[in-house]
Amino acid sequence: MVETPCVKICRILEGGSLCRGCGRTLDEIARWTEMSPEERRAIMGGLAERLKRANMLDNASKSEA
Repeated sequence: MVETPCVKICRILEGGSLCRGCGRTLDEIARWTEMSPEERRAIMGGLAERLKRANMLDNASKSEA
């Protein structure tokens, strides 16, 4: 079984290629099963920070509207 950060909330952020649920890019999602376990772990290690930044940017753009 392939380890995955998927949380079954598959929604791509508007204007980008980042999944709101897991934080992976569309390219990472597409290649996930082809990646080595090391590559997957390296990506998973940065997902929380990606989502945090994406949420901050998303909130900032909403407050400007």
